[in-house]
Order: sequence, then structure tokens, then C-alpha cells
Amino acid sequence: MGYTDRAGQPGYTGGAGADGRHAHGDLVYLDHAATAPMLPEAIASMTEELAHLGNPSSLHNAGRRARRVVEESREQIAEAFSARPSEVIFTSGGTEADNLALKGLFWARRDAGPARRRILVNPAEHHAVLDSAQWLAGHEGAEVSWLPVDGAGLISVAGLRAAIEADPASVALISIMWANNEVGTIQPVAGLAAVAAEYGIPFHTDAVQAAAQVPVSFSGAGVDALTITGHKFGGPVGAGALLLARGIQPVPAIRAFATAAQAVAKSRDEEAIRLAALRDDLVSRVLAAVPDAILNGPPPGPARLPGNAHFSFPGCEGDALLMLLDAKGIACSTGSACTAGVARPSHVLLAMGADEARARGSLRFSFGATSAQEDCAAVGDLIGEVVERARRAGRS
Repeated sequence: MGYTDRAGQPGYTGGAGADGRHAHGDLVYLDHAATAPMLPEAIASMTEELAHLGNPSSLHNAGRRARRVVEESREQIAEAFSARPSEVIFTSGGTEADNLALKGLFWARRDAGPARRRILVNPAEHHAVLDSAQWLAGHEGAEVSWLPVDGAGLISVAGLRAAIEADPASVALISIMWANNEVGTIQPVAGLAAVAAEYGIPFHTDAVQAAAQVPVSFSGAGVDALTITGHKFGGPVGAGALLLARGIQPVPAIRAFATAAQAVAKSRDEEAIRLAALRDDLVSRVLAAVPDAILNGPPPGPARLPGNAHFSFPGCEGDALLMLLDAKGIACSTGSACTAGVARPSHVLLAMGADEARARGSLRFSFGATSAQEDCAAVGDLIGEVVERARRAGRS
């Protein structure tokens, strides 16, 4: 199965259709966790803004108009995620926000108390957090302590408390992602943040994956820093925020980011139910076609993102499966898009106790606004054949 646009010409059309689905022609796009198509209203607001001039730092009328757009967008982001406008710091995306959070919090805590050098980190974090923590260890004398995760990727409140109590005075900060980008595990963030608060330790959470599918409340969760980015829920690439810049702001992207945030906040609960039904259908189809496939992460339910299905296929290499599916017009992922193309096993699955073979032979299917029932059917029709071909290639 190849893919064509609606005019019958080969290619990828992009954008959402009037019904929010299938504007990509015949492409089965199941990689929303990497990047979600922009929402029509976000495209409209960004397109309108691109026609305007004005640096938001300028004092003339055009500059004041641009500044007003930025500040109104800040208010909209704050409303969508239950924060104060003064707590919204715009960034170029999730990676910058994670870097800013970890490095800023570490330096502030260490300067206030030189003994505070220990960073407690979930080993299944996105590399934006892992790399920042390891950079601090290599350049700033930080000590990274890995929090234990169970076989579903969950961190327990008791486990975090034990890690803190080993030496509370040495802890600079804690970073635990709200929802895992590979296997969809949803952490008990409010409970974990409450333990950190008992000891007066700053708590950061990367909510990039959670923001589109579960209620994310900055004030309600009790966290000190929270990362979000627009392109995971229908906004543009290049606009994110750290909830806690100055200078020139990308006004069109910020406006579109805010538009997408408001739109997703209004429809999130209903959309989560729809995505969970699609996910469950896909899981059933994959396991029927490949009975020895392993569903990684928590079982479908409140501890798993509604739009996430992550499998390991014994005897297969994930990259081979990815390319075989891509040739059939099905787009998915072997894990984090930021590490795609790097031949190494999933660090998330390894942290969860999987062996290297299982960690290499995995695929992530992630649903979003453009996903529909026929996408599940397309995967179900092809996955058995693709897995068998990948296994034959691995034996040859």
C-alpha cells in the first residue's frame, strides 16, 4: 500500500482536513508522539500573524501590537495549564525548556547550598532531561541518582522518599516526566511532587507527552517547573514553554501555540476517550496477528496515555519493522524521534528491566487528532506479514 494525496499525486499533503482526519491522503500516520499535525485554528492564527510586522520589544505601535499578542498568548497558555501568566516562560520547544529547568534549578540550589549536588532522575526520561543531567555531572560536579522504575516504568512514592532520605541535604532537584514518550506510562506526579515539597526540594516534570491527552495542571500538581511544547498537540514546531524570554519572541509561533493549547484543553477529555478506543482496537489487532508480541508499559487504563501503544516483537529489529511498514505507507516509530536513526536499544525498556533484544525489537504507535479506525485496520492487516519478513531477514 503506497500513499497519495487527494488529487491522486504521490506525496504527503500535511494539515488536518475539515473533519480533523485523513488530510494526509492514504498515509497511516501513527507517530503523533513525535509530532502532531497542526490544528486548523493554529494554522489560521499563525498565518494571520505572519502578515503583521512588529518586534515585541519595540516601543512603536507595531511593536506594542506584537507585545500584546505575546502577552495575550501567555495568558492563554497559563489558563490552559492552570498557571499564572508570570509563570510562563516561552522557549523554542521542550528540549530548551528541559535544559533551562534542570540547569537553572541546579545552579540556584547549589549556589544557595554547596552540598546540594544530587539530581534525582527517572532513568526512562527523554534525552533532553538525561543529557542535561549528565552534562551537569560532567561539567558542574553534579551527582546523578537514578530512581528505580518497575516493569511498567512507574516510580513509586515510597521509592522517591527512600532516595531522598538517603541524604536529603544533598538533593538539588528532582526531575520525573509526567508521561513517558515511548511506552506511555503516566507517573503519579502529584504524589511524587508532594514528597519533594516535604523536603523543600524543587520538582520538575516534563509534561510534553501528557499535555495533549491527560489533564495537566501546574498549580494542581504542586510541581515547581513544568515543560510543554506546541508541536505535540497541534501547535507549531519551535514554540514551547517552561512554566516557572526575554528579548525577541517568535510572535506567530507563540500565537499559534496558544491557540492550539486552548483548543486541546477544551476537547481533551472527549478526545482521550476516542484515542483510548483506537489504541485498544490496535492492541487487539496486533496481538491477534502476532500472538507473541509484547505490549510494553502499563496495561490500558489510567496509568497509560490513551494514544500510546508500544510493542516488542521477538526475533525482530525495530528499524527493520519501521522501514517495512514505511514502505507500506504506515508511519510509526522505534521510540523517541530525537534518537531515531541511532542504532541502540531503547533506554526506557532497559530501565524497565527488559533485555537488549526486546529493547531493540520495539515499535511505538501513537494516536492523535487525525487518527481513525481505518488506521488500526491497516496496521492489523499488515503487521503479521511485516513481522514475519523482519524475522526472516534477522535469521539470514
